[in-house]
Amino acid sequence: MTTSDTFIQPDYTALEQASVAPDPFPHVVVPHFIRSEDLGRLFAHRPHIVSGGSFPPESLQLSPLMEHLVEELEGPRLKAIVAEKFHLNLEHAPSMLTIRGRTREKDGRIHTDSLAKRVTILLYLNPSGVGEAWERQEGCLRLLRGPHDIEDYAKEVPPVDGTLLIFPNGPTTWHGHKQFVGQRYTIQLNYMTEDARARSELRRHKLSALVKKLPLPALGQ
Repeated sequence: MTTSDTFIQPDYTALEQASVAPDPFPHVVVPHFIRSEDLGRLFAHRPHIVSGGSFPPESLQLSPLMEHLVEELEGPRLKAIVAEKFHLNLEHAPSMLTIRGRTREKDGRIHTDSLAKRVTILLYLNPSGVGEAWERQEGCLRLLRGPHDIEDYAKEVPPVDGTLLIFPNGPTTWHGHKQFVGQRYTIQLNYMTEDARARSELRRHKLSALVKKLPLPALGQ
């Protein structure tokens, strides 16, 4: 296997050039952050996840391609761009990364993320044009104006084709999606605060990696 077979270079230039949208809260959306020519390889090398919930990478058997992508996302270049774009000091912010492969009935309810998470980054690794769920807006993340109505949204992000979504977290960053049950691959990366709450979440994250250690094949089916 050559280096090019295990290497994916996200489109950092597109992220650098993307504008911060203010409504309903500051956020950036970058379609095809994973370039089209890389998506097919990545689709074929996603980990095979058969249950719901979030999995630390250490709990999954990842292909070399996915391992490199995880390392790339946790690296300094993405953090530096995010810090500059949102005018944040993230130099010492710990990171926490999880992978989801399936969405359950209970997932997607309107919520804000834990305040221990300073920034939320979502990378969607699902093909478009497979089934009709995305066209029905099921599983498409909505950035909401409030906590009560999933239809009161300013932006909807289909979870497809390597799209990247980034927003600084806060008490009014309401988001959710219409119910979807089935395969829905997402990588979530958070830059954390440096307080006791974040340390507690990071400890749970490490424990989860041990508890959820799964004897699954490295490649998706």
